[in-house]
Amino acid sequence: FMLILVTADNFVQMFVGWEGVGLCSYLLINFWFTRIQANKAAIKAMVVNRIGDFGLALGIFGIFICFGSVDYATVFAFAPQLSSCTLSFLNIEFKAFNLIGFLLFVGAVGKSAQLGLHTWLPDAMEGPTPVSALIHAATMVTAGVFLLARCSPFLEYCPGALIIISLVGGMTAFFAATTALVQNDLKRVIAYSTCSQLGYMIFACGLSNYSVAIFHLANHAFFKAL
Repeated sequence: FMLILVTADNFVQMFVGWEGVGLCSYLLINFWFTRIQANKAAIKAMVVNRIGDFGLALGIFGIFICFGSVDYATVFAFAPQLSSCTLSFLNIEFKAFNLIGFLLFVGAVGKSAQLGLHTWLPDAMEGPTPVSALIHAATMVTAGVFLLARCSPFLEYCPGALIIISLVGGMTAFFAATTALVQNDLKRVIAYSTCSQLGYMIFACGLSNYSVAIFHLANHAFFKAL
């Protein structure tokens, strides 16, 4: 499913991989299914991720309405021409691109455990240690950062969304690092550490430094899996 997510050439195919990764994570966290805590952690991860996925689905729907296509190449090619597209709601005019960029970011917030939807990540430590390494280093949490980097040509026309992305990323980096200092369980410390590092990656995306974000993602995946 991670390969589907990474190699997709359109948003719908990417969404299929995105959902598949979420489903697999639920099954992995619930590996010791006789434990009540593991059951609770798996359900929590599933529910919190569905909130983010709903935002991502709305964002993809918005892209289809604006562009009439969900293909990456088409969307990125027509983004400069359609950047002035506006939506009206309750007689309030706002830029369609900013809204779509924000909705795509909501999907990344759920998957990459950013401030607000971060609560599932420390609880996901109920799974076996190799599962924790897989979820925290390679697959689940990196999907949100990958989404933002993949949509970078589109996000460059969403200045309002980029400001929100950098703010949330910065706050998450600070909040998670501070919370990690007062944890007693070592695995929870590692979970909050991951959350903090993801905050840095999202912050870099918000500043349009996508190469820095992906570089940090690869570095973090390598040393956290050790």
